[in-house]
Amino acid sequence: MSDVILPGAAIGFLGGGQLGRMAALAAREMGYDVHVLDPDPDCPAGALATEVITARFDDPQAAARLAQSCAVVTIEIERIAIASMESAARHAPVRPGAAVLAVVQERERQKAWLRDHGFPVGPYRSAGTVAECEAAVAALGPSFVKASTGGYDGRGQVRVDRPDECAAAWRALRATRCVVEQALDLAAEVSVMVARRPGGETAIFPVALNHHERGQLAWSVIPAPVDARLSEAAAQLGRAVAAAMGVVGVLAIEMFVLGDQTLLVNELAPRPHNSFHHTIEGCVTSQFEQLVRAVCDLPLGDTGLLRPAAIANILGDAWRDHRPPDFAAALAVPDTRLHLYGKRDARPARKMGHLAAVADTPLEARARVLEAAGRLG
Repeated sequence: MSDVILPGAAIGFLGGGQLGRMAALAAREMGYDVHVLDPDPDCPAGALATEVITARFDDPQAAARLAQSCAVVTIEIERIAIASMESAARHAPVRPGAAVLAVVQERERQKAWLRDHGFPVGPYRSAGTVAECEAAVAALGPSFVKASTGGYDGRGQVRVDRPDECAAAWRALRATRCVVEQALDLAAEVSVMVARRPGGETAIFPVALNHHERGQLAWSVIPAPVDARLSEAAAQLGRAVAAAMGVVGVLAIEMFVLGDQTLLVNELAPRPHNSFHHTIEGCVTSQFEQLVRAVCDLPLGDTGLLRPAAIANILGDAWRDHRPPDFAAALAVPDTRLHLYGKRDARPARKMGHLAAVADTPLEARARVLEAAGRLG
């Protein structure tokens, strides 16, 4: 019996942030209804939803209420309580499922899962006390101490160079458990996006090259201007991770590239990812449409490249003295588009939107989008 969920049905989103908003736009374009659960009644995806359930992510009753009105439920953020996932799954398919989220929610568990399944990760140790953190740094050398839960966009991590810096890092993180990861000399950071249907059919997007500032993605470009063999190896590694995890939906795999071109898996995200927003402009099928196709068990879309594309994030810092950025100046750059997420409060480091640009080469696309970003003022 087919599990295909046809247009006209309702898709439930656990999480209503910008990823949910862009996925909801794709769902609406395909004829689906959209329902959202989010703690914020004014969440970005709410403008696209027939119903917004204002509730915490650890409210199983609210998750069940969402699922009861939907043909399928998906996520746009990892911080959904497992009990909420299981509660929703009693009423509708939840894709990806609770088992996937249980692995990726905790950095310590995610690292162990990758290691135990034979996937390459950088040297690390787990720590539950300051003393264990100090021992880890003594063994590994300069490291990043990362909270096992809750960290994203550069938050929840502190660089330490010596064991005697661990106590201050532990206090700053307010964590009960941490992962201590050896600081590596990186040649590049890339990411892979894999879509997977319930029956195992997969599709993979061109590999993205990413640049971070203060731990937060600043810009990304596809296809990654790296050696073709490296791109193919990254794609194969990403496909293998998605298959081993049994994810249904989309899975982003962030990877480190060492100087000798060795690939290491850094983090997993079983939802749309900031480093693939340029698939809207650059690929036949965007990551957001692909998510809808995958969770509804429709044939996956073509991930082929239309034109090289790049994105640059727009943070709340761009709003100075309560004045909006100069969007007109940015859009004067040829082949550039603006995406704003509908967030009312512009706070420092908060992602308010992104610029996207296409060009004949990846480097030209990157230059274009960075020029546009520079014109914001």
